[in-house]
Amino acid sequence: MANRPAAALVLRVGDRERLVRLARSSSGRAGLAQRARIVLLAAAGEAHTVMAERVGVSRPTVIGWRERYAERGLAGLDDEPRSGRPRVVDRRKIVAETLKPPPKRLGVTHWSSQLMAARLGVSNGTVAKAWRDYGVQPWRVETFKFSTDPEWVAKVTDVVGLYLAPPDNAIVLCVDEKSQVQALDRTQPVLPMQPGLAERRTHDYVRHGTTTLFAALEIATGTVTAAVKPRHRHQEFLAFLKQVAKAYPDDELRLVMDNYAAHKRPEIRTWLAANPRIQVHFTPTSGSWLNLVEVWFGIIERQAIRRGSFNAVRDLNTKIRALIDGWNDRCHPFVWTKTADQILRRANRQTTSNTDH
Repeated sequence: MANRPAAALVLRVGDRERLVRLARSSSGRAGLAQRARIVLLAAAGEAHTVMAERVGVSRPTVIGWRERYAERGLAGLDDEPRSGRPRVVDRRKIVAETLKPPPKRLGVTHWSSQLMAARLGVSNGTVAKAWRDYGVQPWRVETFKFSTDPEWVAKVTDVVGLYLAPPDNAIVLCVDEKSQVQALDRTQPVLPMQPGLAERRTHDYVRHGTTTLFAALEIATGTVTAAVKPRHRHQEFLAFLKQVAKAYPDDELRLVMDNYAAHKRPEIRTWLAANPRIQVHFTPTSGSWLNLVEVWFGIIERQAIRRGSFNAVRDLNTKIRALIDGWNDRCHPFVWTKTADQILRRANRQTTSNTDH
């Protein structure tokens, strides 16, 4: 008797099509789709127990929604207004809690939306929206290093002044070395790009040694004087400086360099003293990003090294030289845009912000 079909529920005119759409909808509320299924099964004359099993709810729930439809039609399937004041989520509290480190018992380095939602008793969607609105991104991390150079202001002003107003009678060259460039060879041949397919290569590789790339970038033209050498000691650096001097035999040179120990060896200072037409301008400690040749190193890394496959250091050196030759055929000036005051103001803001925290 328990499974005896109840009298078929009579649907109101035009409701069947709307109920079918609601029951099949994947974008609407799940509860509303479930209630529409109950009403459709009731209209087919199914027993209450069978409907409960098919829909995955209790028998009283089936009876309740059947009666709600019978009394009020489709409007009866909507949620009743809840009594009491609507819950208000304090998004500022979500952000404030996110800025605190997670408890050690969780064993994590930063919050996820799921962990924060569980901590505050809200949905992870609510947490994610608060993060978006306030620009909080716990999953991201960036690096920084403040310069402790006592001559920070003077060196920034000096180097940036060279970029923005280079001397009329001198050529400005940015000099540095890119050390430990690895000759990596893939374990299988690279599969070339095809329509609809990106270039593919194996994830593993074989190391065949390293090389060091020395470069001097002429900012006015973008021309690069370069050399590849097996090591990057002061001996190799001095040999490269002599190569640069030979490339510009009659010009006054202003060299922008960082504070690497090899750049300040007595042998280097002695040679520079014997060649007064060449003057050095050092970037601040931890301020090598002021050296424009670093931008060029990034270009050569992306265009020739990162995706390359080299079966020996000699092969790597050959391809680097080929890129340099090609670069010098199409080079362009490197233009610095920030003034020294803009850089110093931003550095002061960052330092102040870090101290406040």
